Amino acid sequence: MGVSAPLGRRAAAEALGTGLLVAVVVGSGIQATELSRDVGVQLLANSLATVFGLAVLITLLGPVSGAHFNPAVTLAAYVTGRRRDTGPTLREVAAYVPAQVGGAIGGAVLADAMFAEPLVKFSTHDRSSGHLWLGEVVATAGLILLVLGLERIGRTVLAPAAVAAYIGAAYWFTSSTSFANPAVTVGRAFTDTFAGIAPASLAPFIAAQLVGAALGLGAVAIVYGRPARAADMVVPHGEPELATS
Repeated sequence: MGVSAPLGRRAAAEALGTGLLVAVVVGSGIQATELSRDVGVQLLANSLATVFGLAVLITLLGPVSGAHFNPAVTLAAYVTGRRRDTGPTLREVAAYVPAQVGGAIGGAVLADAMFAEPLVKFSTHDRSSGHLWLGEVVATAGLILLVLGLERIGRTVLAPAAVAAYIGAAYWFTSSTSFANPAVTVGRAFTDTFAGIAPASLAPFIAAQLVGAALGLGAVAIVYGRPARAADMVVPHGEPELATS
């Protein structure tokens, strides 16, 4: 995975990063609704805060855990990494995904606490509609193509800016405002504020994200081809094999 920290520290980084990401999304949404009644201005403020916050979190925690902050990314990395033995193992996936979900819930509670909202109040914001699910498919597929594509072309150093920019754009070009993240989706169900999603809307949203992740994997295979197996990769004698993230 390109990181060497103990699994416990990596899982903690994933929990912290996902939690702070949700705190940024939810907190900025609350702040925006308190400062403006214009929905466009609210979405602009929410998206800008998310762009900046996500870029900072990836830069800070990427060297520790890879900064997935997203079960869809973790699962996609597992699927693609099995061929080359470079991705997360099942044990790592089993540590990352609960950490991401738990962190996301904690981040929503933290944001509510900061703005004197009820700590846990399930959202009443219904998001059950076919065009929203399509938006999630598109948003998640694009994210997976971006993350894995950067790895395939050796440009992972650009991930903080590129991923944040993509999510910021997807806020506006997708009908769902680009959740693109099962853990964040679950976390946002715990707050009845601007960024919330009703618990009844969770299952189809997450299903759409998983479909999008699968389509993103397919797009990576089409655009970049299948990665070589680890046994087929030739490392020049005397030169260390480079780790990939």
